[in-house]
Amino acid sequence: MNRDDEFDLDSGEGRAPAPAEPAWLGPKASEDEIVTRSRSGRGLSMRAVLPSAITAAALCSGLTGIRFAVDGIWHMSLFAIIFAGVLDGMDGRIARLLKAQSRFGAELDSLADSLSFGMAPALILFMWSLQDLPRIGWFASLAFAITCALRLARFNARIDLEDQPHKSAGFLTGVPAPVGAGLAFLPMYLWLATGEAIFRSPWLVGVWTFVVAFLMISNLATLSWKSMRPPESLKIAAIAIGAIVIAAMLIEPWWTLILVCAVYLALVPVGMVRYARVRRHRHARGEPVTPQPE
Repeated sequence: MNRDDEFDLDSGEGRAPAPAEPAWLGPKASEDEIVTRSRSGRGLSMRAVLPSAITAAALCSGLTGIRFAVDGIWHMSLFAIIFAGVLDGMDGRIARLLKAQSRFGAELDSLADSLSFGMAPALILFMWSLQDLPRIGWFASLAFAITCALRLARFNARIDLEDQPHKSAGFLTGVPAPVGAGLAFLPMYLWLATGEAIFRSPWLVGVWTFVVAFLMISNLATLSWKSMRPPESLKIAAIAIGAIVIAAMLIEPWWTLILVCAVYLALVPVGMVRYARVRRHRHARGEPVTPQPE
């Protein structure tokens, strides 16, 4: 029975419809997407099952990565986290395509992201390298998992705010959780690609884990996918590069991931410079130029 069709058995009269519940949000595919709301707050519909099932599959994939790490199958643990990232990029888009946004899906998505891209990478890195420094290594793993959770909480807390200078200019605040997980595994990519023991050093891995944790929780303006718009003349070239990257992932996955990480890290200062230009323009027009406090 619909909420609007509820019937009072005592009086025999229809009840007044309950007020619509606020902020019914769909699972986010990325933080730079405009979040839309469903027109009613009537709970989880059948159309919401598919995107939520994909989100649950991403969660299962992230946790399976831990299981592979326990068995020492490091390449499979990495593939499990990468597959979780692919699924995370699908659920929100499918929810919007089906108009199946729900608060349930949004909450499930945040929980899945925290586990798949925060806790799972932290545990995998600890079992792979950081356990050789039990205290400092565990502290680095905790820092990564906590900063990932705090980042997601910050995003959820600000999702309904209109005053978001970074997002309104087409930028993200800090490094997204799935990207942060991918960057954290850079020493493991190098170790698998070269076989050099230096990349498994707990000191190196620990310092790098702290760096990535800082990037995730930082207030730096980073480029979003939507802000990367190649000129029309390079459209065919961009499609060809995308196809080549996918083919390279199948042939040489570790070197390809190393290259992707290097390109992303090189784009971090580019995003900072571009947003500084936006700040100057906004300041000249008297508009807000910094994010409001959380």
